[in-house]
This record gives sequence, C-alpha cells and structure tokens, in this order.
Amino acid sequence: MTPNRPTSPYSLTRFLIEEERAGHIRPDLRLLIEVVTRACKRISIEVGKGALGGVLGDAGTPGQASINVQGEAQKKLDVIANDVLMEANAWGGHLAGLASEEMDHSVPIQDLSPDGSPAGNYLLLFDPLDGSSNIDVNISVGTIFSVLRCPEGVTKPADEHYLQPGTEQLVAGYCTYGPNTTLVLTIGHGTHAFTLDREIGSFTLTTRGMRIPEETQEFAVNMSNQRHWQPPMQAYVADLLAGKTGPRSKDFNMRWVASMVADVHRLLTRGGIFSYPLDAKCEAKGGKLRLMYEANPMAMLVEQAGGAASTGRQRMLEVTPTGLHQRVPVFLGSRNEVEAAVRYHREHDVEAAI
Repeated sequence: MTPNRPTSPYSLTRFLIEEERAGHIRPDLRLLIEVVTRACKRISIEVGKGALGGVLGDAGTPGQASINVQGEAQKKLDVIANDVLMEANAWGGHLAGLASEEMDHSVPIQDLSPDGSPAGNYLLLFDPLDGSSNIDVNISVGTIFSVLRCPEGVTKPADEHYLQPGTEQLVAGYCTYGPNTTLVLTIGHGTHAFTLDREIGSFTLTTRGMRIPEETQEFAVNMSNQRHWQPPMQAYVADLLAGKTGPRSKDFNMRWVASMVADVHRLLTRGGIFSYPLDAKCEAKGGKLRLMYEANPMAMLVEQAGGAASTGRQRMLEVTPTGLHQRVPVFLGSRNEVEAAVRYHREHDVEAAI
C-alpha cells in the first residue's frame, strides 16, 4: 500500500479537527496535541541554534555534569527541552499530570499551576530530547511523547496512575530535529507524518498512512555490545551477517545512528528492524530503553504503520509496567523481521527448558 502524499498544504490543525469530527479524538485531546507540538516547534528552534545559542555541551557546572534520574549526564538541551514541555503544558487545563524521563517522579498539574488552572483528563509522558548525546556532533535528535487517560476519580495523579500497558495509549508521537523538523503522530487510526514549514511556522501533512514493508534487508543495532548479548541475539545477528550463503538466504545491511528517533524514522520510511536487546551490561536493569517514554510510544507508532514491536518474548504494548522508569529490551519494525527475532528467542527458551 503506497502512503498518500497530499497534493496541497494540509495543516496539522485541519487534520486534528477532521479527526475530531470523525469521532476519533475529543476536543480537549486535540488541544493537548496542539500544545505539545507547539512546544516541539520551540525545541526545534533551540536545537537549530547549536553553538550560536550556547546550548551545546553538558548541563551543570564546569567539570561537574548534571546527572538525571537515569544516572546519565544531562546536556544543556535536555534541560531546556524538558522546561519547554513543562511550561507549555502547565496552564492549558488538558492535563492531570505529566512525567518526564528527566525527572524522578511524575508531577500533578496543580504543582505546576499555582494560579489554579483546572486539571484535565490526561497524563502526558515524554522523553524531551532523545539521542541528546549526538547534539554536539549535529546528528538528528528528537522528542518522544505519549498520552494516557487519567484514571477516573483521580484528581492528583501519582506515579502509580501512569503504570498502564501500552495498549491504553491514546496518542503517541515523536518529533525529529534534523535537516527538517518532522512530526510523526498516531491517535490510533494510522501513523502520519507532518513536516514543519519554517516559513509559516506550522506542521503540514506530508504522508498520510505510513506503512512499513513487511520484509526488510536492513537492521539497526549497536554492534559494540555484541560480546554482551544473550545466545538468541548472538544467533539471530550471526544469521543476518551470513548473508545469501546463510540460513536467511539474503544479504542484510546494518544502519545505526544511536538516536532512537532517527533510527525509527528510517524504518517507518523504508522498513527495517531496530533492536536494543537484553545484554550483560543492562540485564540487571531489565534492558536499556525506557518502556513508558520510548518503547511504548514507538511501539504504538510502528504497529499503527503495519509493523510489530516486542521485547523478544512478549508484545511490547502488552507489558504491564512496574515502575515509571522501567527498562525493557526492544525489537520493532518490519513485521516479518520482528517475528524472526522473536522466533530465535522462543526456540532458545524452549531448548534451555529441556
């Protein structure tokens, strides 16, 4: 199925209004999406300034980088992007609370809005600047976000109210900040791409109904971790590298940007599989990538585009979260290739159980 590329300008606002009229989203959810995407436009401007805006390098004092809840050094733009999203969503009245990869705990909207702005019906989760380690070398980075419904009767949500499986997501999306700024969005009715028209300052629909090819010959993985991988991942990648003479009977190319939004955007555009498997370095934490801020929203986008997403042993969107910053292994992209990776894990587990 060939994606539908509009022949005339078709704004994000028009798209969301038509989705509202079709009964796919409520008016308050439409307005929330517009607030988040406006914040992404601000972040795009800050990213685009680079060294001219003094936004490169680590946050914190000279010689002492600021460390976030993940135990990672924060970049200046991590902090800026987080602040932009917090400020943009503090007053709109659409949120009950929000949670960020950069913060220890979720924040009820009342704590952000001392003037008494009303609390809304939704919970927002976001990774304000994914791939921020690449900022200083001018490689694409991005913002990932997800929206859940606030449980009924909860007026001041706490961390436990966010622990909903990915199947409960109402909205998922990301913005990539690169040669152009692209918004990829799903509200549960397909995955769609919008490009920021910098001259008029608005997102324009450029691909309606993105579709990931079921077959692929591209894979994305951090090969420097190969020695730490578990046996099923070792076997899977060994067969990919064996090419036409191996059991897969075709040559594969490897691509790796080390910015999840860039790697996922590539596979949404032309197919592929993105993998961050469990390995000896991250096994104690459960994986490398965050379920709530990265894996779940990306899984929803990929599934809505005809792809698949798994931990290697379970459908990603069916994982029951146990913590706000829970980590998981990730396999997502072209359906048949994700199923192949899962098969290697399943067959290994069966043999190990004998």
